[in-house]
Amino acid sequence: MPVPKHIQRRAHKLRASIDAYRARYHEKDESPISPEALDALKHELAIIEEAYPELVTPESPTQKVAGAALPELVKVRHAVSQWSFNDVFDEAELRAFDERVRRGLAKRGHAVAPTYDCELKIDGLKIVLTYANGTLVTAATRGDGVTGEDVTHNIRTIVTVPERLTRPINLIAEGEVFMTRSGLATLNAARKKTGEPLFANPRNAAAGSIRQLDPAMAAARPLALFCYDVARTSEPLPPTQSAELAYLAELGLPVNPHHQHADTIDAVLAYWKHWQGRAREKEDYQIDGIAVKVEDRAQQEVLGYTGKAPRFATAFKFPAEQVTTVVEDIALQVGRTGVLTPVAHLKPVAVAGTVVARATLHNEDFITEKDIRIGDTVILQKAGDVIPEIVQVLSEFRSGKEKKWKFPTHSPLCGGTGAIERVPGQAARRCATRGSYAEQERKLVHFAGKHALDIDGMGKKTVTLLMQHELVSDFDDFFELTHDELRALPGFQDISARKLIAAIRNARTVPLDRLLVGLSIAHVGGETARILAQRYKTLSALQKARAEQLATINGVGDIVARAVVAWFADTQNCAMLARLVKHLSIQPVGAPRAIGPFAGEIVVVTGTLEHFSREEAGAAVRRAGGTVAGSVSSKTSFVLAGREAGSKLARARALGVPVLSEDEFRARLGM
Repeated sequence: MPVPKHIQRRAHKLRASIDAYRARYHEKDESPISPEALDALKHELAIIEEAYPELVTPESPTQKVAGAALPELVKVRHAVSQWSFNDVFDEAELRAFDERVRRGLAKRGHAVAPTYDCELKIDGLKIVLTYANGTLVTAATRGDGVTGEDVTHNIRTIVTVPERLTRPINLIAEGEVFMTRSGLATLNAARKKTGEPLFANPRNAAAGSIRQLDPAMAAARPLALFCYDVARTSEPLPPTQSAELAYLAELGLPVNPHHQHADTIDAVLAYWKHWQGRAREKEDYQIDGIAVKVEDRAQQEVLGYTGKAPRFATAFKFPAEQVTTVVEDIALQVGRTGVLTPVAHLKPVAVAGTVVARATLHNEDFITEKDIRIGDTVILQKAGDVIPEIVQVLSEFRSGKEKKWKFPTHSPLCGGTGAIERVPGQAARRCATRGSYAEQERKLVHFAGKHALDIDGMGKKTVTLLMQHELVSDFDDFFELTHDELRALPGFQDISARKLIAAIRNARTVPLDRLLVGLSIAHVGGETARILAQRYKTLSALQKARAEQLATINGVGDIVARAVVAWFADTQNCAMLARLVKHLSIQPVGAPRAIGPFAGEIVVVTGTLEHFSREEAGAAVRRAGGTVAGSVSSKTSFVLAGREAGSKLARARALGVPVLSEDEFRARLGM
């Protein structure tokens, strides 16, 4: 069957886009998109070409090594062809690689099962070192695999690269030049002071330092190198990859110490999982995955190479925090306060270890600013516990069939006529008539969720089931459920019904701040609820508070104050609350610690942190005597800013509020 036209067009756009990005990445040391997003494009092309082999061309990015030599540097023709690795991205693809290796060996009469050597894949610039009679004569970049650039003058400035080996042999070794993360931070801080553009990542910084003419510039930068392969030697080649690394170290070349032998592919997976976690954060260099190589050299030689990569090795990448995908539709979602949020329905994609099929688009202004259209290819980001977000549209993939999206004037998610209105003074839109079924469902799920009353087993499916059978319509209804009512529901057995009743009973004792979170009062999240609970001690005291009193509290302000007073003034809310408190034992919330490194300070946390989730960072502030606020004001003591910090960081700078990096924050905590 002929290849569908839309597949042909997609493959063509992918090839053109990948080539353009790779040229800028490898030849100009620029990152218009993240390396992870580029990996995602290459992976999509590889999947298409695997399904439709007739689309493969010799010039496809999947068939050739990226990179061309810069004209201002002397060209070096490699004595040994240079290769790049193919990538795998999950356990299934790793096991498929193992199966290909086993089949390849079996076809060539090798009955011995392969074992593997696992090494850290450091994100840097590949360098080929040539020694003659034990003396360094040439250091060259990989280039296109045939011709590279002579960068010997810069490599000589790296103190860990020996000018002479421990014995006078001829050797061609391969390795990776990199810049430490701490070194990049220092370098960028200096460049910021002088008005120079900042390096996007350690790899670009290392490449930019090595691929230029002035060795003094390279000498002034925190560069290092690890060797990982012997391409040629005048002595007998070591019989295994592990022995090869030991051989390089014996000759005086720097070798990363964290390599490990693996007898099985399960052991490879365990090594990957170990380094995917916190272990890699302890190293001061960027690690984007592991290199997996068949251990036995004889087996390596039997398996050989494809046009661009060895068959005996692969790069097993860590879960990407940025990937590419396609916006298939945009729909509305109603929140527990009636605010309507546009949500992108995506072609499912794995990002940061989870499969994502939806991403919030925040509001109409966000969609307009980024010009997001139905049918667009986009970069999706998910870091840690951050909600997936579209960060960039790749407009070069547009065909003209993409559709612009406009906020509707009505929605079936809303009550009454379904009319939608803009929230005065905000970019958000909401239902003009409150109390729709969908909104109430969200409220009930939130009330039972882990940030509020934390009723174990009361997830969205259970709440929906209870609403469908008209057993629950408001918060107090949870506490009137009986075992027999639950037992009669589809999917419930005696044990599950008893467990849920016990969980509801346990939730009757609740701290005041968690109850306030569960009530879905507009603008009252965990931190604001804690501040209110610590100030007013009891629910009845808070109910009597006036807006002008609330507004004077640090971390509250006018908007929150008006929202709290309005909620308690609503007769329906008051009636429900009167029913609810009959079932609850509401516990006071203790005052914040008066001692500790952050005693008396008000802290705002923003962006993605490496060592903490936002909840963990907030808990650390409170343990240290501080208070966490949700918004920046002149009363804010400092802002803890992680990666991708946005409007809160901008407001802090505008107000002159101090901004701490995560390292500075940890130092103040004594970590």
